[in-house]
Amino acid sequence: MTEEPPKVGVLAASPSELPIMRQAGLILEKFGIPHEVRIMSSSRNPDLVDEYARTAFERGLKVVICSTGLSGHLAAAVAARTVLPVIGVPIATAPQMVGNEALAITAQMPTGVPIATVGVDAAVNAAILAAEIIGIADEEVQASLWKFKDDLAEGLKLS
Repeated sequence: MTEEPPKVGVLAASPSELPIMRQAGLILEKFGIPHEVRIMSSSRNPDLVDEYARTAFERGLKVVICSTGLSGHLAAAVAARTVLPVIGVPIATAPQMVGNEALAITAQMPTGVPIATVGVDAAVNAAILAAEIIGIADEEVQASLWKFKDDLAEGLKLS
């Protein structure tokens, strides 16, 4: 049995953001969507981020989910270099920061560099949105989403 190539890239800008971004991976697993989780910084290694974004489509990715701390650089760098949908997850990067700054920065990308933005620390919602995008053309994912929505309506938990 061959493993399917990833359809979703989940990127954390730093190791400290990884626990939140791993939540996206758990939801993608729930929907049976192959994905990859990586740490990469557009500030520390812009060439790696550029290569990842430029080759994402040809490698079979359909969506990229990026953490966005106070600078929002990772999601912006990826969105500027790919034709794929990019979903930004604003992260409350410090205990005193509630994430509103990261949310505002992620939502205020310049014209031509769109980033779909979910709530602060809402990697779960980013994964659900990615699944909905993939579900447009994938009947199995779509069926899983309908079951998920039915379970939500009945008050069942996500996990």
